[in-house]
Amino acid sequence: MKRTVLTLGILFGAIFYVQAQNEKEDAAALAKKLANPIASLISVPFQNNTDYGIGEYQGTRNTLNIQPVVPISISENLNMINRLILPVVTQYNITEAGAKQSGLGDAILSSFFSPVNESNVTWGAGPAFLLPIGTNDFLTAKKFGIGPTFVGLYQNNGWTMGGLANQIWSVAGSDSRPDVSQLFVQPFVAYNWKSGAGVGANMEMTQNWKADTTTLWFNPNASAVTSLGKQKIQMVIGPRINLAAPKGAKADWGWRAVLIFLFPK
Repeated sequence: MKRTVLTLGILFGAIFYVQAQNEKEDAAALAKKLANPIASLISVPFQNNTDYGIGEYQGTRNTLNIQPVVPISISENLNMINRLILPVVTQYNITEAGAKQSGLGDAILSSFFSPVNESNVTWGAGPAFLLPIGTNDFLTAKKFGIGPTFVGLYQNNGWTMGGLANQIWSVAGSDSRPDVSQLFVQPFVAYNWKSGAGVGANMEMTQNWKADTTTLWFNPNASAVTSLGKQKIQMVIGPRINLAAPKGAKADWGWRAVLIFLFPK
């Protein structure tokens, strides 16, 4: 009897060990894919940015970016990765003391055509669209825009290094608003352990060619992959450091928190 109990104990222990190892492998694989902006993985990130001490009125701005990513298989050798960035903004003391604005900002829709491959180098390119859906005059350019976007990255031994860029020009919209010619560049680096935990950082630079202004953020972060019941999620948190901004628009400090719902195939 004791031998039977001992055997069963060893068997169940082995089963739990294998299950734990599989969960670790799943977390590591998901973390690797999440470090890749054009991975073939359906995800719905909710990225919340809160910035303080903005401009002469020491304003505050909270931006919740809803960023669904949906890959579509075009052929055996080509994927199309669609990515929408929909900002929900609330800001205080930005335009003047005591003023508040809230609502949707203009959205960015990108489609990356990416070759299917098993190498350490991944890239994708395609169009990016500026969609003037902002619900407040202070949160929209009132211009429809289009331009190219590109991403390239290298992944090996837990490391991910790469960059994303787009250039958008306005092609239609309100004549009362200035034209848009805007470059966005985002270099990034991340390291993920086999547990799914990781650390990383990116730079986000926006160059407004029409106004001749540059906005630059540095965003270090820590992340982890876990589960809420059967739902796989990633959590990311870190500070935001505003290195450059147009006159009267620089923030003293900020922070970023991200919750990503994952839908692996």
